[in-house]
Amino acid sequence: MKILFAAVLVVAAGIGGYFAYFLFQPKPALQPAPVATASAPQPDSSAAAEASLPKKKIPDALPDITLADKAGKPTRLSSFGGRPLMINFWATWCAPCRREIPLLNKIREQRKAQNAEIVGVAVDFKEDVLKFLEKTPVSYPLLIGEEDGLAAAESFGMGMAFPFSVFVDSQNRILAIKIGELHEDEANFAFDRLRDIDKGVMTREAAQAAVSDAFRTMAANRAQAETSPSPRAAN
Repeated sequence: MKILFAAVLVVAAGIGGYFAYFLFQPKPALQPAPVATASAPQPDSSAAAEASLPKKKIPDALPDITLADKAGKPTRLSSFGGRPLMINFWATWCAPCRREIPLLNKIREQRKAQNAEIVGVAVDFKEDVLKFLEKTPVSYPLLIGEEDGLAAAESFGMGMAFPFSVFVDSQNRILAIKIGELHEDEANFAFDRLRDIDKGVMTREAAQAAVSDAFRTMAANRAQAETSPSPRAAN
């Protein structure tokens, strides 16, 4: 469990990216707060990111959550379990959330041989989500929740930070939580470790440590690439 918390802290501390906060009020006054961005980590960014992390307990296993699908049918999140699983919490107003969708479509197709699944949880008004889907294809299962969607996010200890992605093994145990925009190298590394757990190559604890180290390195490399001048600029 300590490793899981470390994985979440490392990911958040490495992000120079995006956090969004969603304040629910009675309809129609549901409005997102501004999205904070930063082009690169500042000297105190790790401490600031850690301070912004939710203080609620991160569960060891997939919580028992029921949300409506696009047709309004109540669906248990656990019905997608028993396989390598990624749960992506997002909202239509969240720019990094929207950017992730083509990547998630791609990864789901690539991971079919692994029997992996991706499930999106839209914490948003249903009518806004359905309107968004008219223009943006989503190939993976999607659940939608307003206040109950926020409660689902809180059940993972994440509160109102979007996007975030939860990686779950075939025994419905949480491997890691990535806070902020997911990148292809991170997703593939996490799914590969879920495969290793299934094959008995790694324990969950070893896989958690590997994901924590890899995510930290990947975030540092991205931050360095963003701050390094291009060859043309250097000349």
